[in-house]
Amino acid sequence: MARFRKVVVGGTFDRLHPGHQRLLSVALELGDRVVIGVTTDSFVREEGKRGVEPFKERVRAVRKFVEEKGASDRVEIVPLEDRYGTTLEDDELDAIIVSPETEPVALEINELRRKRGLPPLSIVVVPFVLDGDGRKISSSRLRGEVDEGLRRDD
Repeated sequence: MARFRKVVVGGTFDRLHPGHQRLLSVALELGDRVVIGVTTDSFVREEGKRGVEPFKERVRAVRKFVEEKGASDRVEIVPLEDRYGTTLEDDELDAIIVSPETEPVALEINELRRKRGLPPLSIVVVPFVLDGDGRKISSSRLRGEVDEGLRRDD
């Protein structure tokens, strides 16, 4: 796969799971420099998500993962206040790493970049990680399963 000078990846990264780890790993493999946007607590609320870990905990988990990969020196973790983050201003970006679920946002970003006179980003779609039952691993499912477990134990 091609290497890029600077890539961007963004997400909530709630309960950092194997799907997130694959997404981040691909970004680290492909980018000389990597910008990781983590959604802020206020953006999470705007999106209507419930039960999400606090921003600081999610950033801590992402930072720990990056450190374990030995990539801290080439990663910048930034707060993500909206769907676009730095993608509409940063003219150094070459690529955006997304899941199949967020690919439409990447297409929208490229359209907005074109309108602003910025080159479009290469879009790298990373397949979902599936569990043993063939279902995609997701934070919302993990939150639900944790909530179910809590209710059963009450």
